Amino acid sequence: MLLPIPFSFYYQSGDHWALLLSAAATATVGAALYLLTDLNRTLRAREGFAIVTFGWVAFSTFGSLPYLLHGAIPSFTDAFFETMSGFTTTGATILTDIEAMPHGLLFWRSLTHWLGGMGIIVLSLAILPFLGVGGMQLFKAEVPGPVADKLTPRITETAKILWGVYMLLSAVEAVLLLLGGMTLFDA
Repeated sequence: MLLPIPFSFYYQSGDHWALLLSAAATATVGAALYLLTDLNRTLRAREGFAIVTFGWVAFSTFGSLPYLLHGAIPSFTDAFFETMSGFTTTGATILTDIEAMPHGLLFWRSLTHWLGGMGIIVLSLAILPFLGVGGMQLFKAEVPGPVADKLTPRITETAKILWGVYMLLSAVEAVLLLLGGMTLFDA
């Protein structure tokens, strides 16, 4: 929520305070949960799925705060839907005139879609093999010895590589859009 703030100041769109308050609320709740959580215990599959499920709800709830605090989307249901749509990359929207939104919130909306695009891939990479849905045999074939010990480091390394490729492709796309005549903000 901090990345859109410079755009808000540059374009003087007046939504920086909503982004700052939302970031502060999110950081406060996140820090409290971190401090209250026992990080030394091993999670079972059921707990992992619950964390992922509640994570989607939490991301969308906190992600909707900038829209609500600014008033650009006054309904919680609509703001939640818009944010969930971004984080899940469904492409659905409740907005009829997206370009009318303040630049900071417009950047936030685009950022949720960008993060969601990679988030779905990493989530699939991390969760689906444990469900027995496609790819577990490949993981077992790729990882010699006990799978449980070596699977997590491989997933972490693969996720890091994917994030690097995703950021590189995004940067190349932005440059191509700039060369095509788009403004830096739109690219």
